[in-house]
Amino acid sequence: MAHFLGVDIGTFESKAVITDETGRILARARRAHDMIVPGPGRAEHRADEDWWGDFVHVTRDLLARTGIDPASIAAVATSAIGPCMLPVDRDFRPLMNGILYGVDTRAGTEIADLHAAIGQDVVEARCGNALTSQMVGPKILWLRRNRPDLWARTAHVGTSTTWLTWRLTGEWVIDHYTACNFAPLYDIDRQDWCLDLADICTRDHLPRLLWSTQIAGHVTPAAAAETGLAPGTPVTCGTIDAASEAISVGLRHEGDMMLMYGSTVFIIEMTRSRIRDGRLWQAPWLFAGEHAVMAGLSTSGTLTQWFRELTLPDMDRTAAFATLAQEAQSVPPGARGLICLPYFSGERTPLHDPTAKGVYFGLTLAHGRAEMFRATCEGIAMATRHITETYAEAGVPPARVLAVGGGVGNPAWAQATSDLTGLPQEVRRVTFGASYGDAFLAALSVGAVTRADIDRWNPADRVITPRHVPEYDRLYPIYRELHARNRDLMERL
Repeated sequence: MAHFLGVDIGTFESKAVITDETGRILARARRAHDMIVPGPGRAEHRADEDWWGDFVHVTRDLLARTGIDPASIAAVATSAIGPCMLPVDRDFRPLMNGILYGVDTRAGTEIADLHAAIGQDVVEARCGNALTSQMVGPKILWLRRNRPDLWARTAHVGTSTTWLTWRLTGEWVIDHYTACNFAPLYDIDRQDWCLDLADICTRDHLPRLLWSTQIAGHVTPAAAAETGLAPGTPVTCGTIDAASEAISVGLRHEGDMMLMYGSTVFIIEMTRSRIRDGRLWQAPWLFAGEHAVMAGLSTSGTLTQWFRELTLPDMDRTAAFATLAQEAQSVPPGARGLICLPYFSGERTPLHDPTAKGVYFGLTLAHGRAEMFRATCEGIAMATRHITETYAEAGVPPARVLAVGGGVGNPAWAQATSDLTGLPQEVRRVTFGASYGDAFLAALSVGAVTRADIDRWNPADRVITPRHVPEYDRLYPIYRELHARNRDLMERL
């Protein structure tokens, strides 16, 4: 029987799974790592230790615990946090830590300069997206300007999955879905690199473009020796973790929306044509002829993680989250008049405001840890409602919402999200997401399954039904006004 390996490198941990051709999970593995924060607005990973080191660790762990013959693994697919920016020299050695996705806001000056030079309307028309902290192009320009010594040695620039695929196969590649986040260097209509908008880098710096399920190459003898995989095993191009999460829960129809409860809330809706709205991100979907419109918060699971570390630092992580979730459930909706703006790393869609700040508004001596954690979860849910309202205003309200990720297990967070958005959320049997989606993409890449088979691999389990909560009707307009009224103060601060 054929087996499939899926590995996902996340913000704080990596996860892997081995399945058989029916989708049955034979084993799962995970490994934690840190997000490096060298200064305000900066977020990094180490390419060798965090990305490749985790891949090697979880793959060897799975092979050891299952005892399966590595030669039976028919294909490998990877996903990772993205889009990231990693410069390497001519020998493909990393020149610095990988700069992470939109939570790293260091390139604010470059974003403003590029918009002024090119015109935001031109960038959006050609690239599908305005320049924000999510985009890699400004971060490459930041490297050129601020680290000319490193830029002089930079032969290639890639992202997290580019690095994993290169370590496995020796091929420097990127999928179209990820590449669209390299604005202003990717033309969304031509689906190719474009270098005429700005003098940032050359085509030789950029990876070769592929579709996500195309086979990029095969496991080299050197990679086989490190990972335990069989030499010659096919490896897909890979993609961003959120896309694999979406695949894992059955996103395949027009109007399907994936709502991922992860380190950040990330949303993907599949469309048949390109949607033009500068508040949302656009990209080709994982398959030719399909499109995706995306949105994402800057802090979600990272905010609950911060709160846990701040309030229960000595308790086991799982036990601490269970305690916080139980306490939050003891508090009525609305957290007794407490509102949280979850902008602890600025905010991405739809505000696109890197200077936005986190706020707990309405604190009194009657509030405690339980109210604050409930307000944290509800603040993230309010930010999610802001996004879903933006989708509706853009003419693409979701036909179906598919929920996935660790936050689905937090009742205060998940139920508040349905209550505030008014949208039911379908939860599949398997909710750990990206690595399982990777295994399915690996099977798809070698023709072992069709896209419709994901409903057999991972059937629906339950639905989170929205309730009408009058207190949210009162608090949500206040939430929306808080940022609008204080944006200038946040920027000055």
